[in-house]
Amino acid sequence: MTLAGNNIKVRIFRINYSSDNTVGGAVITGTAIGDYPARLQANPEEQLLLQQGLETERTFKLNLVPGYLDIRERDELEIIQPTDHVYYGERFRIRGVSYSSMNKRDPRSYLMLTLTRNVRAHDRQ
Repeated sequence: MTLAGNNIKVRIFRINYSSDNTVGGAVITGTAIGDYPARLQANPEEQLLLQQGLETERTFKLNLVPGYLDIRERDELEIIQPTDHVYYGERFRIRGVSYSSMNKRDPRSYLMLTLTRNVRAHDRQ
């Protein structure tokens, strides 16, 4: 499962909005793009904001292989391996996508994603 320091496997979803349901609410659907090796790291929070008592959004960095994937902002990912990971089964929303300086066809290329935790209300309907 590991490839050059990648210690987790993630499943990426392309989020779509289908037609409204019977009561007029939006129905969010997702299509699985695939499973890929990755490495997740939490970004440190701004200590000055925490000292002032402000609520900050928890962000994460994720390095993803291969670098030729079509990943977009607002896509989501879920950690699927290892099963004892602290965020196993949790969903994250992609806020930013950065590409490595290597050519996409280079097998060493990778993507750098900025993530936030995504907690859905009423996710079991």
